Amino acid sequence: MRKVAVVGGDGIGPEVMAQATRLLEALDKKRPLSLTLVQKDWGAERWLKEKVGLPKDALAELKAEYSAVLFGALGDPRIPDMAHGREILLGMRFGLDLYVNMRPAQLLHPRLTPLKDLTSLDLMILRENTEGLYAGVGGTFKEGTPEEVAQDMEVNTRLGVERIQRYAFDLARRRRKKVCVVDKNNAVRFGGSLWQRVFKQLKAEYSDVEATHLLADVAAMELVRNPARFDVMVAGNLIGDILTDLGAAIIGGLGVAPSANLNPGQVSLYEPVHGSAPDIAGKGLANPLAAFLTVGLMLDELGYPGLGPAIRDGATQCVAAGKTTRDLGGSLGTVAAADALLEHILARV
Repeated sequence: MRKVAVVGGDGIGPEVMAQATRLLEALDKKRPLSLTLVQKDWGAERWLKEKVGLPKDALAELKAEYSAVLFGALGDPRIPDMAHGREILLGMRFGLDLYVNMRPAQLLHPRLTPLKDLTSLDLMILRENTEGLYAGVGGTFKEGTPEEVAQDMEVNTRLGVERIQRYAFDLARRRRKKVCVVDKNNAVRFGGSLWQRVFKQLKAEYSDVEATHLLADVAAMELVRNPARFDVMVAGNLIGDILTDLGAAIIGGLGVAPSANLNPGQVSLYEPVHGSAPDIAGKGLANPLAAFLTVGLMLDELGYPGLGPAIRDGATQCVAAGKTTRDLGGSLGTVAAADALLEHILARV
């Protein structure tokens, strides 16, 4: 048996995770998964009561005993500075060295995209997840005065840059053998130079992969102009953060966007991209589709052939039939939308 930690978190997180666990339980009845789901109470409620985000020894436990973490959402208006979110999510991202942020941009139906004449899209955007401007290196001087200085320092290591680019080349080799490395080397001199040198080395090493490079602003323009030209895109933390959300907008928004935070071969974190949406929490309006697609990503990574594609096919059919929540143009509530998804998915397993 392999263990999966299930964290509902805040807002609509517990609602969508309840449906995600229904999916796993239903799949297990048709094809035994040998997964043990363990609920974790990490989120705002525990933080407010105990000032505990990620419990002591949680990282050691995850590394030793778990194969995956399935996460709902974080964010609570009672904690405006998101202190618990930083401790929990950033704690796992850095503590588990989850250096690959994987965000598929797969169009479920043409009516979801804001782009004219786009009928299909299967794109994978990878973001380096532990370095760059998000490494937390910097500080302020003379804070609160007219002379205040604030600095954030970008961190790029050879190890970090090479492993995310190598992951991208390997993934492209398994897909359509096309990879695009995105940076801002014309303005970011030293980190950009490192990204370029690694890119040239890997381009020569992976001669069977069509490897291209774009500056970040051009890449964003091309994602809007002709996203189908791309297969695998890879970028640093800040640029990747922006491009992945742009990719989500192209396929219909955060409500249909899954994600994985990976340390390949180790315990990894899977979460739908949408936030906690406290304004609709508890009203039965939350869209479970991204959570289902996130389960599909998790099952792909854990080595269950056919299940991820079945989940994505089921989602495609539900969107085409209008069996969705209101945000995607349907009229169903959370449970009813999950019921429809389950019906279509289980018919394909």
